[in-house]
This record gives sequence, C-alpha cells and structure tokens, in this order.
Amino acid sequence: MKTISVVTPCYNEEDNVRDCYEAVRKLFETELTGYAREHLFCDNASTDRTLAVLKEIAAADSSVRIIVNTRNFGPLKNTFNGVMASTGDAVLLFLPADLQDPPELLPQFVKLWEAGHEIVYGIRAVREEGRLMRTVRDVYYRILTRFSEFEIPPGVGDFQLVDRRVVESMRQVTDRYPFMRMMTFECGGRAIGVPYTWRARKKGLSKNRLSALFDQSLNGLVSFTTAPLRASLIVGFILSALSVAYSLLNFIIGIVLYRQLAEPGIMTLIVALFFFGGVQLFFIGMLGEYILSIHGQVRGKPVVFERERINFAPPDRPSP
Repeated sequence: MKTISVVTPCYNEEDNVRDCYEAVRKLFETELTGYAREHLFCDNASTDRTLAVLKEIAAADSSVRIIVNTRNFGPLKNTFNGVMASTGDAVLLFLPADLQDPPELLPQFVKLWEAGHEIVYGIRAVREEGRLMRTVRDVYYRILTRFSEFEIPPGVGDFQLVDRRVVESMRQVTDRYPFMRMMTFECGGRAIGVPYTWRARKKGLSKNRLSALFDQSLNGLVSFTTAPLRASLIVGFILSALSVAYSLLNFIIGIVLYRQLAEPGIMTLIVALFFFGGVQLFFIGMLGEYILSIHGQVRGKPVVFERERINFAPPDRPSP
C-alpha cells in the first residue's frame, strides 16, 4: 500500500488544527481508502493550545506525527523541515491549518500523480482577498516567473503533491532559506497544474505578517532569479547615458545662451545629486540582500532546531 504524506505547518492555530486533521482523515476514509496516511504537523513553538490539541490527536491516531520547534523559524523553514521528515511515496508539501488551500483537491492530485505526473501543483486562479493584496501578489509572481531560469505558471504556491523522487532531489539542495514552490520545478519532472479558488480564512487571523511576506518575496527573487542584479546593471547604463547627455546639453546651453558654465545649473546639480545618491543606496541594498543570502549559506546552520518529535519511529542506535 502506498503512503501519502501531508505536511501542515502551524503557529497558534488552536482553532484550526483539529478541523484540518478531520478534513484529511475523512478523505482517506472515503476517496483515498487504498492509501496509507501520514499527516505531519510542524509546530513553530506555538504559545496557545495548538500543541496540546495536536498531542491529543496524535495520542489517538498513530498516523499523525508532530515536530515541535524550539522557537518560531518562520513558515518556509518550518514547512521544508516537515517535508524532509516525511516518508510517503508522494508528499503534499503544504496544507495550511486554516484550509485556505482546499484539501478536497487531494484525491484529484493523487490520480494525476498515479497517471505519471511527478509534480501536481495547484494554481490559485481566484483569490478570496482584497484587491490590493491580490494585485501585489499577481505582479510579484509574474516578475518571479518571468525572470526565473525555468518555466512556472503564475499563481503557483507550495500546495503541491510531489513524488518521492522530487523530495529526495530537494534534499540534495543545501539551502538555509528554502523556497519550495520554485525548488520543485528546479528539480524537474513531469508537471501538471490544477486551478482552484484560494479561500478566505474562516477562523482566527493569519500569523504571516506583512514584514514576513516581504522577506519571503525577497528570498524568492534572490534565490531563483537574476532580475535584481540585471535590473541594476541596465538602470546603471541608462542613468549613465542620460547623465552624459544632460551634461552635454547643459554645456551647450551655457556656452550659447549664458556665455558661462556655472550659475544656471546649480539647482539641477543639487537635485541630481540627491537622485543619484538614492539610486546608489537602493542598489547597494539590493546587493546586500545577495550578500545576506550568501552569509546564511556559509554559516551552515540547520533549517530549524527541534525540541521533540511525536509518533516518529525511534532512531537507530549505533551498535557498540
């Protein structure tokens, strides 16, 4: 019997984790009866009753496994660590505890996987959120997919069912800040997309703050595109050309109209000084993001530090 692993990261989701567990369990009792279930909950050091609820569930169901982190490492690292701990023949990389990505698509994902597709990814064709955030996300993903080294449709998130081969390929990538939604396509394989509606959260508030979203978006751009560096090079060339042209124009105007080369252009020089200073600081900051990424890789820290694992098989002890 093949095993399907489902990875659910959580942080202060006491109102949602039981609903998430029940939704997955019912699917395996009805539409996925021919498969074994492994549901991994990765707790990011929740401060509410999330862990207590999960322990109650795990005590009654050995198919539920829990990884408890020592602190909050963020959703990307937390989820990736859970995927690396999974043992299934196929792995649903991310099922949010709030069920904004619909678990009822899992049977369809499994059928497509059985048909030979190694990566079955969900496409967020419709988003139940405000117009501003929807527009920002759409623009970001179009930039990300346009300048990446491989093709990926806009609207693809971590809601993907991937074959064990893909998971093992991901394991070979040494990345201290993994961006899984792109990593799977980087590993390669037969892929197919399924459009769906990304639903609004029904219970509680999202723990993914705006600053965290910004950090994750920068990580995606730095890790999988050369767009920022190429943009800085192109903008640098354009500004240099405009500066030379503007200098020649001022030289000609000063000689022909004013018979001098100083006073008429003083304000322009002041404005240009502040403008180019701001441009330089912007691109220095962009280079800093790449340096921070390199710094994180060189330090070689684990993706997360774990406090405990529940319902996992005990590790093999070395022979004396």
